[in-house]
Order: sequence, then C-alpha cells, then structure tokens
Amino acid sequence: MIKPLKQTLVAAALAAAAFTAQAAAPMVKTPAPGFYRVMVGDIEVTPISDGTFDLPMDQYMRQKPELTRTALAKHFLKLPVETSDNAFLINTGSKLVLVDTGAGTLLGPTVGKFVNNLKAAGYRPEQIDEIYITHMHGDHIGGLVSNGQRVFPNAVVRAGKADADYWLSQANMAKAPADKKDFFKGAMASINPYVQAGKFKPIDADGELVPGVTAMAAHGHTPGHTVYAVESHGQKLVLIGDLIHLAAVQFDNPQVTIAFDSDEKAAYAARKRVFDEAAKNGWLIGGAHLQFPGLGHLANQGRGYRWVPVNYTQMR
Repeated sequence: MIKPLKQTLVAAALAAAAFTAQAAAPMVKTPAPGFYRVMVGDIEVTPISDGTFDLPMDQYMRQKPELTRTALAKHFLKLPVETSDNAFLINTGSKLVLVDTGAGTLLGPTVGKFVNNLKAAGYRPEQIDEIYITHMHGDHIGGLVSNGQRVFPNAVVRAGKADADYWLSQANMAKAPADKKDFFKGAMASINPYVQAGKFKPIDADGELVPGVTAMAAHGHTPGHTVYAVESHGQKLVLIGDLIHLAAVQFDNPQVTIAFDSDEKAAYAARKRVFDEAAKNGWLIGGAHLQFPGLGHLANQGRGYRWVPVNYTQMR
C-alpha cells in the first residue's frame, strides 16, 4: 500500500507544479490605446497620444538645475522626464478638426503612435477635414507626413502666418546655428507637401476658423505660436500647445521658461495671460506636454497656479 500512495503523492506534486507553471502567464508590457474622450457642450473632443519621449529637464529649464531636480523629486519624477506628446481631435458635428499631429518619425521610436491611436479611437486619417498647428516644432508637425507623403490626404493644414514665414524660410535656415537647422528641416519636410498640394492656409488674425473653434495668437515659444479655443453652450476648452512644458516647475513658477522658447520674455507673457484668463473664467485647458490626457483646470495659487486634472469620465 505504501508504494501506490507514494506514486499518488508524486503525481499530485507534478500536477500542482504543472498548474503553477501554466498559471504564470507571460507579461504583456504594452500600453492600452492612447485616447480619451470628453464633451465640450455639443462638441466631442478626443485627446490622442502620440507616445512619450524623455527630456533632461534640469538642463532645459531656465533656472538652476538643482531647483528643477528638487521640484521633480517632490512630484516623484525622475530624470530624464518621460514627457507626453498629445494631440486633440475635435468633432464639431459638421467638421473633424485635429490640433497638432505628434512627432511622426522625427523624434525616435517612443513616439509616432498617433495614427494607430486615432484608429483605435474610431477615426481614420482621411476623415479629417482641417488640421490646426500650434507651432512648427517637430513634435507637433512630424505626424503630417510619412515617407514624404501626406498622412491626411483630405485635410487643409493651418498655422500662424508668422510661424510659416519663419520656419519655412530657406534664408532663415541658412542663418540658423547648426544645432537649430533640424527644426527648419522638420518643418519644411512636414508642411511643404501640403503647400504643394494647395492644402496649406496660414492664419493671419485671431478669429473663428470653423463654427465652435477659434484661433488666438500666443506668440513667444515660437514666432507664430497659436492656441485654439473650443466653445459650445457656455463651455470652453483652450488647447494651449507649448505654453507649458513641465508642470512640476512651471505651474508653481510660471516665470521659468525653457530653452526651446524663441522669445522667453514673450513666452512667459503669453503663458501668464492665457493662464490668468483660464483661472478667472474656469476654462478647461489641454496641453501638448501635460501628462496624458493633458486636460484640467487652473486656480490661482500664490505667484503661480494650482493644476486640477479632469475627473475621469466615461461617455454615457
């Protein structure tokens, strides 16, 4: 009787080991599709992630590096800072409008995810009617093209005239320092296919572009940096582009600028003007580099602002 019992125990142990091995499923290690959805009155807004990229923010912020490192530690962030790259899709009911396009292939393999996330959100590139560019840095325009071809074949692209005049100028590129020339090359490669197709139209004044969506100049980060307001039934969302890059520093200390600003004094003035209005009026804001989905409200706090991210909302 002992031998059969021993065999039974061994078999049970082997079976348990096999079950344990089967239960240890492999880790997936891929993110969920990067989109979110909110309503602004009757207008549907879908923040869409192009991915994230790492930035050594202690080197870029215009303050002592140790101050940036201390602020990051308070927010449980490490260097380099993983930074969101967000775009915003606006469905007015009659027009499908995209604000910024992500980086495409201009900034490496951790970005360039916009089109896949757009499709996951239920839309296709050819459905987009208009694209409004906050400014012509690569992480906002790189997604316009793939292998030199227009990704959005039916869209008209619009951007501030001052940005177009500056970044699409061969003469300006020739005068630029060597480490700045790639900014011009990226802008030309991304925008010129739309220019050549008659699909680019610069914005030369503030005002409504399509019903419910308005352009507002906020120059400084670049010569023609522009923000876009979405309004419906008394609700307002302002898509602020690069008025802010590092929440952990610039909400508390909005006077701190970043090395990417073309005109640091004007960039700070634009940030303060828009943020003061948003705090005063309770506007929702959406930021290209605020942690995805990049949506929230501002309240005045000391010399700066308190950031209140949106409450998680499901469409119902």
